[in-house]
Amino acid sequence: MPRARVATIWVRTASARYPVWVGAGLLRDAGRRLRGLRPRARRLYVISSPRVWRLWGREVARGARAAGLRSETLLMDDREEAKRLATVERLAEGLLRRGADRDALLAAVGGGVVGDVAGYLAAGYMRGVDYVQIPTTLVGQVDSAIGGKTGVNLRGGKNLLGAFHQPLAVLADPRALASLPAREFRAGLYEVVKAAVIGDPALFRYLERRMGGVLAREETALRTILVRSIRLKACVVSADERERGLRQVLNFGHTFGHALETLTGYQRLRHGEAVAYGMLAATRLAARLGRVSAHEAERIVALVRAVGPLPALPPLSPERTYAQLQADKKRRGAERVFILPRGVGRVEITSDVPRSAVLSALRDLIRLAAAR
Repeated sequence: MPRARVATIWVRTASARYPVWVGAGLLRDAGRRLRGLRPRARRLYVISSPRVWRLWGREVARGARAAGLRSETLLMDDREEAKRLATVERLAEGLLRRGADRDALLAAVGGGVVGDVAGYLAAGYMRGVDYVQIPTTLVGQVDSAIGGKTGVNLRGGKNLLGAFHQPLAVLADPRALASLPAREFRAGLYEVVKAAVIGDPALFRYLERRMGGVLAREETALRTILVRSIRLKACVVSADERERGLRQVLNFGHTFGHALETLTGYQRLRHGEAVAYGMLAATRLAARLGRVSAHEAERIVALVRAVGPLPALPPLSPERTYAQLQADKKRRGAERVFILPRGVGRVEITSDVPRSAVLSALRDLIRLAAAR
């Protein structure tokens, strides 16, 4: 049987050059491709979650075995609450017991939490080992698996302990998205909307026209949003690996979103849902400041809403939410950095935002969220 068509998108950073492969069948073909990257590898240490491994583990393990790789599986809780240093330590001890050395090859098979934790494990184990990302969620395939950001949360905020550690490759199999619950799929789709707003007007227009097909997970629609989102992420990361400038645009929606995740204890919102609320807040803030026209702001808000319903938020204080922004790792000293839309396909990085305007935008957002 001929292999399905696979798109290859290259990430070229100062520290690494690697492919992002997109195509049906990559889960079963992963072993063959990994042997091509590491011909002398004999063992593959897979980090996954029980739920994901029940769905896709047999396929990954069978492909690894056919390629002459013996797979060792280490399972972890993939909830956001488990994205802590204790999980990394437990996995590292598991690697040590299984005899993993400096030549170990790791594979992260799962969503964003698994990818972030496994990547941080790879960055630190034996002072750094190779790993690949095999994301099985939409947010992982279009965003978190690409670019080498790894890390875990602290009580004081999200992703505050981490490292930049680029993978050898990323394998995105759209078939894995069929198993996602509707809410989980929509949460990832907000990251696609983010990509469209920050730098791809054509993708934005496609989503406006074809949201029904995307939500129905039609094959052509999925391939389109995956390839376009990944290309944008790869381009940005290649230009600014360490987030010194351009890469900050990828944080559109995240400044507010991370604050909401932290204040709700990582219990109420999926990451993408928090980003959606963050995009709404940033767009309202930009409109209030006159940085974006009312028409363009309404298009952005309408596309976020078109993805589907967002869960209601508990009562939150605008002042407390504003204070939580200070814990965001993207701030510059005492200045909070905001990514604000200037129009569809264009954003600005700025700290020139009055406190009063931010509080007003937060009040608007909290009223909107409480009414859902």
